[in-house]
Amino acid sequence: MDKKQFDMIVTARDTGDRLTYKTQLELGEKMTGISREIAVKPEKQFQKILGFGGAFTEAGGYVLQQLSPQKQAEVIDAYFDFPSGHGYTLCRTHINSCDFSLGNYAYAEVPGDTALDHFSIERDRQYLLPMIRAALERSDQPVNILASPWSPPPWMKTNGQMNHGGKLLPEYRQAWADYYGRYIREYEKEGVSIWGVSVQNEPMATQVWDSCVYSAVEERDFVRDFLGPSLEDAGLSHIKIIVWDHNRDLVFRRANRILQDPEAAKFVWGVGFHWYEVPNRFRNLTRVHRKHPQTNLLFTEGCQVGGPHLGEWNLGEKYAFNMIHDLNRWTVGWIDWNMLLDERGGPNHVGNYCSAQIIADTRNDELLYQSSYYYFGHIARFVRPGAVRVGCHVRDRKLLACAFQNADGKLAIIVLNPTDAPRDFNLSMGGQSMAVPCPAHSILTLIEREGA
Repeated sequence: MDKKQFDMIVTARDTGDRLTYKTQLELGEKMTGISREIAVKPEKQFQKILGFGGAFTEAGGYVLQQLSPQKQAEVIDAYFDFPSGHGYTLCRTHINSCDFSLGNYAYAEVPGDTALDHFSIERDRQYLLPMIRAALERSDQPVNILASPWSPPPWMKTNGQMNHGGKLLPEYRQAWADYYGRYIREYEKEGVSIWGVSVQNEPMATQVWDSCVYSAVEERDFVRDFLGPSLEDAGLSHIKIIVWDHNRDLVFRRANRILQDPEAAKFVWGVGFHWYEVPNRFRNLTRVHRKHPQTNLLFTEGCQVGGPHLGEWNLGEKYAFNMIHDLNRWTVGWIDWNMLLDERGGPNHVGNYCSAQIIADTRNDELLYQSSYYYFGHIARFVRPGAVRVGCHVRDRKLLACAFQNADGKLAIIVLNPTDAPRDFNLSMGGQSMAVPCPAHSILTLIEREGA
């Protein structure tokens, strides 16, 4: 076996290292004697990775336009340039308004307009579409965009409003299914291709903001009898349909109820999930994969709620903790929530302020990069679309790790140390090994060198 060489990239709390290239390491013949070990087995292969990214929201587009042209370009570069930025290739946006809009709106607001004669995306042309276009123009790779509705128009709902839950009225199921196709076609006219849609953002949540409730049976029947056939009739059968789009803790129960119906399952590309409510229910992802191995698992939203949380290091660790666990359990892609928010963690039309990887101090035209930006980058920058997860076994309960073989054949190994002490370890592969320094509160990426 040839001696593989790796570059080590480090982000560590008590240092100045932020996605910093630190050293070159080489696998050797002799074991180091370090008791902690991470064993990588490239011959054991699992799911193929679709990509990583964040969400385009009206709030993010609005904040972007409050910045100078130089800072606007910096934000787009930070996320979509490659390799100096994250190189995002998988993003999300909202159909109609969401809580991170400047207010409630829909594309068809005339009551009873089932033919969608008054359908218009004019609202999106002010803030949302300019942000999306800037990203697409900057990226030198295709960007897959998932579009999710938070609520149908008020006149389609039982409560007559976009907020506070309510349900889709049965008599408007066909019109609402047609709405997705009309939205996709209108966005195509703007030069923006939609890759997939989810049925409903968080369909079990009655929120004070834009929301709509579906039972598992209602979601299943809507996909089977309305949304799937409507997209097919519109020549949009290539659009991926994602169900659930809610929390990890109930993902198996919901997915199983929908996917047990073969007529519904034939339209479903994947199951989306979030990290809110009961955390760390990662075993549910494995349960979905084992029962429905043909269905993709996709993380579609996660953020730290309750304000911007400026400078908090645990945000980055939370991201890496969840990403590594999810990826080790068959997840094919991971989408962060807002890419950009202001110093309050907004705007948000109901005051539901949150954090983002980049916070804009709009008063001083400054960008504040949070720990989550650097931790996310350790995975997004080095595990590229088409990578395959490979075997990775950690013999230390306080370290987390995952490993991938990129499409170019090069390995990428990510290691998280969330503890207060350094935890140097021995990386082993194919009978060879090397000692790897691992600082306290750090994340490492080991990327195989060109020509190694």
